[in-house]
Amino acid sequence: MKKRIIPIFVPHRGCPHDCIFCNQKKITGVSTDVTSKDVRKIIEEYLPTIDKDASVEVAFFGGSFTAIDEKIQNDLLSVAKEYVEKGLIQDIRMSTRPDCISEDILNRLKKYNVSIIELGVQSMDENVLIDSVRGHDAEEVIKSAKLIKESGIKLGLQMMVGLPSDTEEKCIDTARQFIKLKPDCVRIYPTLVVKDTGLEVLLNKGEYKPFSLEKCIQIVKKLLTLYYVNNINVIRVGLQATEDIQIGKAVVDGPHHPAFRELAEGEMIKDYLIYIAKEDNVQEDIIVKTNKKNVSRIIGNKKSNSLYMKDNMKINLKTKEDDIDINCLEIILDNNKSLKITMNDIYSSLYNIYNL
Repeated sequence: MKKRIIPIFVPHRGCPHDCIFCNQKKITGVSTDVTSKDVRKIIEEYLPTIDKDASVEVAFFGGSFTAIDEKIQNDLLSVAKEYVEKGLIQDIRMSTRPDCISEDILNRLKKYNVSIIELGVQSMDENVLIDSVRGHDAEEVIKSAKLIKESGIKLGLQMMVGLPSDTEEKCIDTARQFIKLKPDCVRIYPTLVVKDTGLEVLLNKGEYKPFSLEKCIQIVKKLLTLYYVNNINVIRVGLQATEDIQIGKAVVDGPHHPAFRELAEGEMIKDYLIYIAKEDNVQEDIIVKTNKKNVSRIIGNKKSNSLYMKDNMKINLKTKEDDIDINCLEIILDNNKSLKITMNDIYSSLYNIYNL
């Protein structure tokens, strides 16, 4: 069934903590300008545009939902619940902080039919959490994740790559700890330096250097491999491109790219094809039969994979569109050897290639 999301952005006037990467200013009280009327208006505008056979989800984005005034939470959720009870909406999703979850909070959210809670974890490394001024530790994440799972609400976890004092090893360890928590979904965000944040101050002082785009891709391809091998749904990689989310506007520096996921997955395909070419001593051609939706990942962004193999291995990488499952590939080598594989086969091989 198709999934359609009705996004409702709930900007806060204040937050329990001023994280070093965030530009929401802390003030007395934690509230929001969004009202129940706004929620109703947004839902009513979206519903007529959605296919009748789609599964519809209302998602409260923008910060720590369970940290805002409880009455406001209830007012906003009551509208979404109304549409769930009418059968027009199937899920209610929200994101919040690990230290803004308790049994009482979860019991209240369940009364409003909340079905998915995403925790903005960012890292499971204690030093990274401290240096990022997160205000919670890894144990708080484990505790909150367990409470959410036990409540019957689906669990989502969000991580950031490249925070202060972060390393590839710490990112991989965070992914491993996420996997142990058995989330229903994960998001991966490269750390970007946004205007008017503590991170921008550190950048200007020369005390912080963001990961390069290349370094971030090399890390994220390994994180994706870990999640895919463990059958964990990665629902987003990279921030959604908006008018402000781009270098030179709200973003000062950092590994931003509008097609970040495609870059990382293209790199994964390239690594696998290089491995196959070396194992089978390919001299001239590799032809990949594939569903047309996979073509860009195989040849790489701006044909980067094809160019790499031509320039570095003297191999012609070609694709041939075929009416086959999107999760399957047929790789034909220049010795006429044919390999019919699934994407899961590729992920399992990459797990070993990357020494994960």
